[in-house]
Amino acid sequence: MPHKREPGSVGLVKKQFYTFAEPPHEMELSSGAKLGPITLAYETYGRLNRDKSNAILILHALSGDSHAAGKYAEDDKHPGWWDNTIGPGKAFDTDKYFVLCSNVIGGCQGSTGPASINPATGKEYGLSFPMITVHDMVSAQIRLIDHLGIDKLLTVTGGSMGGMQALRWAVSYPDRVIAAIPIATTSKLSPQGIAFNEVGRVAIMADPNFSGGDYYGKTVPREGLALARMIGHITYLSDDSMHEKFGRKLRGKKSFGYNFNVDFEVESYLRYKGDTFVHRFDANSYLYITKAIDYFDLSLPEGSLVKAVEGAKAKFLIISFKSDWLYPPYQAREIVKALMINGVDVTYCEIDSRYGHDAFLLDEGEMSKILTNFLANVAEKSGLREAASS
Repeated sequence: MPHKREPGSVGLVKKQFYTFAEPPHEMELSSGAKLGPITLAYETYGRLNRDKSNAILILHALSGDSHAAGKYAEDDKHPGWWDNTIGPGKAFDTDKYFVLCSNVIGGCQGSTGPASINPATGKEYGLSFPMITVHDMVSAQIRLIDHLGIDKLLTVTGGSMGGMQALRWAVSYPDRVIAAIPIATTSKLSPQGIAFNEVGRVAIMADPNFSGGDYYGKTVPREGLALARMIGHITYLSDDSMHEKFGRKLRGKKSFGYNFNVDFEVESYLRYKGDTFVHRFDANSYLYITKAIDYFDLSLPEGSLVKAVEGAKAKFLIISFKSDWLYPPYQAREIVKALMINGVDVTYCEIDSRYGHDAFLLDEGEMSKILTNFLANVAEKSGLREAASS
């Protein structure tokens, strides 16, 4: 039976793969190490127009992947992670734009990462996988964009680590980006953010099943990865959203258990989040990607954020959320200020959401309207006349 597309949905989608940097032409990483061959997993939605001028690159956060919209099967209960903003008539309107999203290197959803086979040994890389940075992620993405024959992206955008990639794109490749939309992000992670990431990494490496990262084909460090996810998830919420969602409600009981089993709804929720995460994510990828987030500092090597962004040519829309305490709005304003000092065209929106860092994923409507209007303006000023459907 043919697939019946739901209104506003991109419908059924399929993950694609691109491999490059075959030896002896490996990609040199920021650390100086070389990596190759490299495979990137990616998905596309909408159609690329004839002059390839309507492409929007979506950049995912720590636990995301290339599956940003649509479903893999009719009965798939979990559409892509940004399905509420990507599709016909939505903010990233696939009737107008060609939207693509790639899984980052170091990831575990089809892109080359620690769980990939090291061609030199015939075994999984594990902790022999080289350290990666956000810059390396972007360097790999530009190979994919070249492969697709796209000279210039209409927009690069993403939230959290995706926002870091969007910033790096705009600064490192100013002639390849017309507009950049970093959301709920920062030019460098705070010491508090690094601290939370470190606790998560220690939890993984302290798991007795971690085995120095060489656990493939054996029992995975499930408890450590689940704990890391629970810690991380707390930082994605806000005090208000936790009150609203859980309060002090008990889980399936009317009184305290007076033991260390689950009493409260919030305890049950965090355990559920931790347990489900271990089924779709690799513990080693968590180590590598969180470290890449920690290393990200847009002001380097110049030593000054103002100096670092002086060559940026993109039109910027920067969005933050008032209740986001992981990437608080003052950090977004620092980026805005640096861009304004350099005379870069920048629009800043601080959305009064109660849902903390996760607000960019939930999108209560206000963000979609801002994105829609900004993109329409960018498309008009860039002379985009041909829609994706042509």
